[in-house]
Amino acid sequence: MLYAKNTPAQKRANFRAQLASGELLRFPGAFNPLSARMIEDKGFDGVYVSGAVLAADLGLPDIGLTTLSEVAGRGKQIARMTELPTIIDADTGFGEPMNVARTVQELEDAGLAGCHIEDQINPKRCGHLDGKQVVDSETATKRIRAAVDARRDENFLIMARTDIRAAEGLDAALDRAKELVDAGADAIFPEAMRTLEEFEAMRAAVDVPLLANMTEFGKSELFSVDELRNVGMNLVIWPVSMLRISMGATGRALDALTEVGHLRDKLDEMQHRADLYELLDYEAYNHFDTSVFNFRVER
Repeated sequence: MLYAKNTPAQKRANFRAQLASGELLRFPGAFNPLSARMIEDKGFDGVYVSGAVLAADLGLPDIGLTTLSEVAGRGKQIARMTELPTIIDADTGFGEPMNVARTVQELEDAGLAGCHIEDQINPKRCGHLDGKQVVDSETATKRIRAAVDARRDENFLIMARTDIRAAEGLDAALDRAKELVDAGADAIFPEAMRTLEEFEAMRAAVDVPLLANMTEFGKSELFSVDELRNVGMNLVIWPVSMLRISMGATGRALDALTEVGHLRDKLDEMQHRADLYELLDYEAYNHFDTSVFNFRVER
């Protein structure tokens, strides 16, 4: 009922244990707290909160327009709704190294299990668009050092994302990843890798957990969980997929209303009221206070 039973600290410790197992952990992207609960209900390992999704939820493009308070606030709403660990996109850390330090502590306080901080110039842009620019090695490593120094819970995961592959090539990405690990990064997110062989090269280059981004319509091929497991990936995210599917279905429903004036033909595509109430755990509220829930929903 209400929010997760496990504390953020417990969820972080559990996440670290999972990550240490070497298994490939699956983190679909949640676009709101309810979708995070469904991700847990369907048996996934964790929840991911995309900066692009958060911006889109506000009707904004993913070009660095969101603020730390908006990201931390939405992250808190999502993370507290599930027993799963939640990782969030912290863009470039929302400023200079001191801002990065504050970002980490705000996200810790919001109950997140970890975040990733990237090496793009600030303001950034979507990782799968052309024309990205990255900062120099000194700036990139300063961000990570600031993040590591600022955290108070050692289990809060500091992941370094590098976007240098698209700008300067694979060799530059491998070198940058090594520098970021030396700066203290717990894990590496190599953005816009193109082939399984590139993921394999990254696996050989660093000895920390690696994240694979399986976003649609981008630079990377859409590899399966098994393919990514076989090349040694530790985390895989589908950051925008659930939002895309939901918005696609919403668009088709709106078209049907325009064309035929009703949604009777769409009922089998909808979540049933009873399923929604089960996901929301109405019965638990009933046990707590029968005035909250005192009726049944017939299928």
